Amino acid sequence: MMRLKGIPLDVIASLAAPRRRRLPQGPVHVFIAIADHYEPMVGGAPLSQQMERVERWVRQYPESLGDFRDCWGRPPRHTFFYPAEVYEPEPVERLAHLCRVGYGEVEIHLHHDNDTASNLKETLLRFADTLRSEHGLLRDGPDGRPTYGFVHGNWALDNSRPDGRWCGVDNELKVLVETGCYGDFTLPSAPNPTQTRMVNSIYYARGVDGCRKSHDRGVRSRVGVIPAPEDLLLVQGPLALDWSRRKFGLAPSLENGEIHGGFPPSCRRLALWLNASVTVEGRENWRFIKLHTHGAKESNADVLLGGPTCDFHQTLRRLHLADADFNYYYVTTWEMTQLIHAAECGVEQPQLELLS
Repeated sequence: MMRLKGIPLDVIASLAAPRRRRLPQGPVHVFIAIADHYEPMVGGAPLSQQMERVERWVRQYPESLGDFRDCWGRPPRHTFFYPAEVYEPEPVERLAHLCRVGYGEVEIHLHHDNDTASNLKETLLRFADTLRSEHGLLRDGPDGRPTYGFVHGNWALDNSRPDGRWCGVDNELKVLVETGCYGDFTLPSAPNPTQTRMVNSIYYARGVDGCRKSHDRGVRSRVGVIPAPEDLLLVQGPLALDWSRRKFGLAPSLENGEIHGGFPPSCRRLALWLNASVTVEGRENWRFIKLHTHGAKESNADVLLGGPTCDFHQTLRRLHLADADFNYYYVTTWEMTQLIHAAECGVEQPQLELLS
């Protein structure tokens, strides 16, 4: 059970405040993305073990999840954020195969420490180019260069740790925008002290020279408001107090959208994720649920590729069959971003064509 220590007091207060964001009347559209901090080298695994972990996903994902369909008729989709600093071509190519047959996309994950803005920029551009040129991954951005989604290792986006470890680049947001990042999917990080005061939000933040944790506050995504090019989109996952799981029968546990071996997705957790109300303001009937995991680890893969996750997909199907106003869609983080921008532009009905 996760403790609340290290989370800013005003964040705890906002989570403890009564929420009045019930699902609106009429059709509700729920978009579900899993941002997987996918690290096959975890535990110092040699390349042979890394390949075993990846091959399990390539084999078992279609076998276990391929028959499920969302309201667009698509199977579950997964986003693999692969660490740039430990790139190996063989596992990435196998993940690329899984993505090419329709089960997801690969984006950029990065662990770094005591870094500089210039080295960070070179690292991101080089890895994005490698994913595009060597594996046919990533999308083309407006300038023709690869565009990518990002998850920061150790949660330390924009040098946000109090001790300055695991980053080192105060104006990291600016570097991300300059290198083609379409959105950051690191948050929430609670109970880590890198957690921002913004919670349960889709918002924009702008890097400030010489300032760390520039994304602590920002401007929420809103219908009719188009962001400036220098602003970075941040898509947060749900963060809530779970009073159904209490420590010593008193203190609530923390729900932060993480899926792992001891905590699979469930109908009860879905209710918390929906109630977190991560939306584009003015389009409250579109709910964006960005979850996270470390899926290469065997105990987590057991859940993500096994019975607990299959049961969750069955639950989604039953909810839709019981209530035609409940619509759910499996999306990658890039697809989630396109839907966010569509909502900002005033689109009222989500269509698959928005993702092309």
